[in-house]
Amino acid sequence: MKYQTPSLCLLVMAISGCGPTSTAPVPPERTSAPTIHPEQWPQQSSPLTTSLAVEARVTELLEKMTLEEKVGQVIQADIASVTPEEVRKYHLGSILNGGNSAPGNDNRTAAKNWLALADAMWQASVDTSDGYLGIPLMWGVDAVHGHNNIVGATLFPHNIGLGAANDAELMTRIGEITAREIRVTGNDWTFAPTVAVAQDDRWGRTFESYSENPDIVARYAGALVTGLQGKVNTDEFLSDEHVIATVKHFVGDGSTIGGKDQGDSNVSEAELRDVHAAGYPPAIQAGVQVAMASYNSWYGTKMHGFKAMLTDVLVGRMGFDGFVVGDWNGHGQVKGCEPTSCPQAFNAGLDMFMAPDSWKALYENTLAQVKDGTISQARLDEAVSRILRVKARAGILDSVLPSSRPYAGDFDLLGSDDHRAVAREAVRKSLVLLKNNNATLPISPAATILVAGAAADDVGQAAGGWTLSWQGTGNKNSDFPNSQSILDGLREQVAQAGGSLSYLPSVGVSGSIGDTLSQQPDVAIVVFGEQPYAEFQGDRPHLDYQDTTALAQLKALQAAGIPTVSVFLSGRPMWVNPEINASDAFVAAWLPGTEGGGIADVLLSGSDRAPRYDFTGKLSFSWPATPMDARQNGDQATEQTLFPFGYGLSYSDTSTIDRLDESTAVAGEGDPTTRFLLAGDPVTPWQLMITDSAGTEVVYPPQATSPAGELSAIAADDMAQEDTVIVTWQAAGSVSIQGEAVDLSRQSNGDMALALEYKVLQPTASSVSLALQSDQRDPAQVDVTSSFDRTSDWQTRYIKLSCFSDKVNMEQLVSPMQITSDGPLSIQIRQLVLVANQGQASCQF
Repeated sequence: MKYQTPSLCLLVMAISGCGPTSTAPVPPERTSAPTIHPEQWPQQSSPLTTSLAVEARVTELLEKMTLEEKVGQVIQADIASVTPEEVRKYHLGSILNGGNSAPGNDNRTAAKNWLALADAMWQASVDTSDGYLGIPLMWGVDAVHGHNNIVGATLFPHNIGLGAANDAELMTRIGEITAREIRVTGNDWTFAPTVAVAQDDRWGRTFESYSENPDIVARYAGALVTGLQGKVNTDEFLSDEHVIATVKHFVGDGSTIGGKDQGDSNVSEAELRDVHAAGYPPAIQAGVQVAMASYNSWYGTKMHGFKAMLTDVLVGRMGFDGFVVGDWNGHGQVKGCEPTSCPQAFNAGLDMFMAPDSWKALYENTLAQVKDGTISQARLDEAVSRILRVKARAGILDSVLPSSRPYAGDFDLLGSDDHRAVAREAVRKSLVLLKNNNATLPISPAATILVAGAAADDVGQAAGGWTLSWQGTGNKNSDFPNSQSILDGLREQVAQAGGSLSYLPSVGVSGSIGDTLSQQPDVAIVVFGEQPYAEFQGDRPHLDYQDTTALAQLKALQAAGIPTVSVFLSGRPMWVNPEINASDAFVAAWLPGTEGGGIADVLLSGSDRAPRYDFTGKLSFSWPATPMDARQNGDQATEQTLFPFGYGLSYSDTSTIDRLDESTAVAGEGDPTTRFLLAGDPVTPWQLMITDSAGTEVVYPPQATSPAGELSAIAADDMAQEDTVIVTWQAAGSVSIQGEAVDLSRQSNGDMALALEYKVLQPTASSVSLALQSDQRDPAQVDVTSSFDRTSDWQTRYIKLSCFSDKVNMEQLVSPMQITSDGPLSIQIRQLVLVANQGQASCQF
C-alpha cells in the first residue's frame, strides 16, 4: 500500500511541533508493584486566591454540623435511587443523574421536568424544620459533549473529533455554551472534561479522549475548564452563567492493558506522569474544582484507594485545591471494599463517594466507621471542608431555588441558533480527509447526488454514546428537535443550488443499482459507521469494522461507474481498508453530534465550484494498517501505520491513495460478554443445555432431548429459517446457557440488564425460576412464575444484572441464564443479550 503525502514531520507540525511527546516503553512484568515517587511529579501551587470570607464560612459550618450532617456531605446518590425526602433525612451533599437516570424514569422527558426535580431536591436539602443546618446540595451531570441528557440541547462532536480540530479557543466557547445550557435546567456541576490520553484504540472510551498525544490533551484541558467555570481569579469565575467542572479520570484510564475499561495499567511511573497525567496541571491552573478518581488500577492498586496518587501527588504536588469524587461505585473495587463500605478509599483521599444505588448502606457504614475510629474525625472534617469550600466558591451555599437562578427555565437557549452555529463550526473543523482520488471532492451542489446508508438520516448514530441515554441507543430523530441530520444538511444546500438529491438507504445491498435508480447520479455519498456505545460496552478485541453493508453498497456503486464518497462515523480509528478501496474519497467524521449540516458545508462546493470550507482536521490518533494495530502512539508507531498522527488532506493536496491491503481482515465473531443467545443459537463459546432428573444434554440444532426425555429443544422458524428455539418441559427440568467463566463485574457495576426475548406457547401451572450461576457457587434464583403463567406473543423481559451481584461472583460467571420449571411449560426463545438499562429493568422479571 502506498500514499503520496508530505513528510510526517510536516504533517505533525501542523498540530503540535514535530511529533508527539515520546513515551516510555511498557516495562516488563514485575513481581511486586512499583512505588510512586511524588517528588518526581510536577510541582505547582493552586492558582486560586485564598478568600478569608470563604475560609471563615467553612470553619463556622464545620463547628455547627453534626456528625450525621458531615457524613451526608460526602455521599452522592443517583436520582433513580433517592427521593427528596431522603435527601433531607440524610443531609446528602450531592446527587447525580447517571447516564440512564432521569425525572420520571424517562430519558427523553421535557427539560422543564429536569428543572422541577432540581427544585424539589434543592428544597429538600435546605429544609431546616428538623433543626439541622440545611446545606444546599449540588447536582452533577454527565454533560460531556454538550448538555447531552436533555432533549433539545446542543450536542457537539465527541472529544476525538474535537482533538482533530486542533482549536483550543473553540474548546473554551464549547465550555461556555455547555455551562449556559446546564444552567437552564437548574444544575450546577458537570463531570467534564475527560483528559484521558487513550493509547489503545480498542478501549470503549477512546472517543472521550482528545488524542493519543498528551500535548493536545494538555492544551485542551485548561481551555475547556475555563469555558465551563470562567477565567480563574476574575469576577466571571464560577459566576451565574458557569458551572463546576470535573477533570477526570485520575489517572491512567487510557493506559490499561489491552484497552480494557476499568482495567490494570502496567506503564512506567514516568509514562503515567508525562503522558496520562498531562491534562491535570493545566486543568488545575485553570482552577478546576473537582477531580474524579479513575476506575483503573496501576500494577493492581485501584486509583480509588491509592493514597500516594490521590493525596501525595494530586493535592500535595500538583496543588489541587478542590475535592476528589469517586466514579460510579468505583470505591467498591478497592481491595477489601464493597459498594456499601470502603473506609480505605476515604482514608486514601477520596472526599466524596459516588454511591448511586448503594448510598444508604454506605452512609450508615461510614457513620459507624467514624464513630469507631476507622475513619478519623480529622479526615472527615478535611473532606467536608473541601466540599464546602467548593460550594462556597460556586455560590451554592447562598443559592436560591434553581428555577429562580439566571438562565433557569430559559428553554429557548437549548439548541439556540448561536449555540448551534458553534457546534456546526466544530463539526467542520473536526472532519479529516483521508482520501480524495481524482479530486472527487468537493461536490457541486448543483449535481445529481445519491445519498445512501441509514446513518445519513440518524442523528442518534452521529451523536454516539452519552446521548439522552447512557449508551446513546434507542434514540429517534424526533428526540433531537434542535438538530439537523447529515442527510438534511446535504438536502438543504442541494435544494438551494438547484441540484438533485435522492436518498436510498439500502441501495446496492441486494439487486443491481440500475433496478433502483431512475437516473445515473453524478456522485454517491455513503454514510456509515459504528453504532452508539459507551464505556466498557465499547471495548473491542480488534479494530476491524466488520459490518459489510456499506461495503456492498460502495462496491455496487463503483461497479455502476458512479464515483463514491464515504463518510465514516466512528469513536476511534478503525481498519476499513476494504471500504477505503471501494471509495474515491473517504472522510473520517468521528461522532459529529447534532449538526449534520457541518458535513455538507465541507463536502459541497459553492456555486462557483470552489470549496466553501476546506478540510482542516488532522488525525489526533494514528490510523491502523491492520485490525490489530491498536497501539501506535508516538515513538511506538510502526512502519505499517496507515495514516500517521497529524495526517489529513486539504483540497489543495493532490495525493493519490493506491489500493490498500485487505488480507488482514478478522473473521466475524460474537461478543461472549454481551450476547449469549442470538436467533435461537448460543453465541460461541456459550452452549445451550437442557437438564432433567437423569442429567444434562447439549442442544445442537435442529433438535435435542434431555437424558430422561423430560425436556426437548427444537429449532423453529419465525422471521427466518430456524431463528428461534422452542423448549418444552414435560416434567421438572431446566434450560440453561453455560460456558467457561467470564468476568461481568464491570457490567454488573454499570446499569446493565439481561434482556430475554421469548413468547409462552404453553403456560405453566407450576413454579418457574430464573437463575445465574458463577463458578463454585450455587445458582442465584429469582421467582419468575408470573412471566410464564399465560400464553403470550413475542415480548422482552429485563432484569438488572446488579440484582445478582451480591449472590453471584460476577468475575467468574459460568451461566447467564437458567430457567427452571417444576412442571409442563413450552416457550419459544429468540435471544438473550445484555443491554443498557433505560428504566425498563428492575430486580423483578
